[in-house]
Amino acid sequence: MNEGDLHVLSVRVRYNECDPMGVAHHSIYPVWFEQGRTEMLRADGGRYRDLEAQGMFLAVVKLSVAYRSPARYDDMLDVETKVTRLGRAKIEHEYTLRREDHVLATGTTTLACIDREGHVREIPDVLSG
Repeated sequence: MNEGDLHVLSVRVRYNECDPMGVAHHSIYPVWFEQGRTEMLRADGGRYRDLEAQGMFLAVVKLSVAYRSPARYDDMLDVETKVTRLGRAKIEHEYTLRREDHVLATGTTTLACIDREGHVREIPDVLSG
C-alpha cells in the first residue's frame, strides 16, 4: 500500500443491515469501510489473517463518518478506499460511499499497528509498500 492508492469495492445493502423502513443503519457504514480496507490489502497481495498470525494488529484509533444520504435495502454501493497517510506506526484512510454517482457518506480512519500486548509497533513491510 502506498499513499494515494485507491481501491473500489462493490457491496449490496443486505436486509439485516437495515431498519424496518429499509434504510441502512448508521452502524454498518464503518463495517463497509473495514471491508474496503481489507480488500484493498488483499488486492495488494496481503491478508489481515497473515498479519495477525505474525502477532501484528491494526487497531482503529480514530473513526469519522459524515452521512449525506441514506443507503437502502438492496442498493448496490461502491466503497472507495484511499490511503491518505502511511506513517511509521499508523495508516490513515479516506472513504467515499457511492450509489452510482451519488455520494452517500464519507469517512476517515486512523489505524495503529500494535502487537499482542497492545504496544505500538512499526508497520510491517507488507503494508508499507
